[in-house]
Amino acid sequence: METLDLVYLGLVAVALLADHFVIWPRFVRSSRAEPQLARLALWKSWMGMLWVLSLAAALLWIYLHRPWDLMGLHLPTGWRIWTSAGAVLAVVALYAPTISKLCRISAERKAALRTRFGDHAEMLPETQRELAWFIALSLTAGFCEELIFRGYLIWALHTVVGLCAAAALSCLVFALAHSYQGVSGIIKTGGIGALLTVIVLAFGSLIPAIVIHALIDVAQGVVAWLVLRQFPAAKQTVAAVS
Repeated sequence: METLDLVYLGLVAVALLADHFVIWPRFVRSSRAEPQLARLALWKSWMGMLWVLSLAAALLWIYLHRPWDLMGLHLPTGWRIWTSAGAVLAVVALYAPTISKLCRISAERKAALRTRFGDHAEMLPETQRELAWFIALSLTAGFCEELIFRGYLIWALHTVVGLCAAAALSCLVFALAHSYQGVSGIIKTGGIGALLTVIVLAFGSLIPAIVIHALIDVAQGVVAWLVLRQFPAAKQTVAAVS
């Protein structure tokens, strides 16, 4: 790891602190008055931050003449490509029945399901336009977060503490980066991060993890939209009262 790598890791740390202490608190404040505008501003902020960090990582990689294989940006080969394809299909099979069922259930049942989202409903899509933006955010997170956390971070740290410790630290940082979701969110995100890390290490490639990460985020957004899309008025009333 070179000095420029330390500079980049510092940039990542600053971005995560800005997210926790600036971007998220600003969203919480503005969502009480204009939840839809607040959601779009939050998603755009996250996408901008992730693409800036990813572009910086790519430019640094090019400047230092490093092969992309070192960061896992190549397709898996042999049995790994077929196994990774099976893992992608497993994610689709996991969410497809839920999405199909939500398309058919009654409005009363959806109203009951809505309470399960709790406070996080404020950051989830309710309209078709919001769903489109959320899908864009999900695709961004799938590529950029894998590049940053499972690609660059693991590569940089493994030269100092070894591969296993680097993978564990990457999972920890990834989980803490989602601390706005509370303790349960940190644990859930940490579990997903650990699964994605195992996928990267097992297949020797970021590509399957990128696809699976994006699919999970898109599917969760669609599930949320199917439940919340009929309740914008009630949601705004709750926000106004709070």
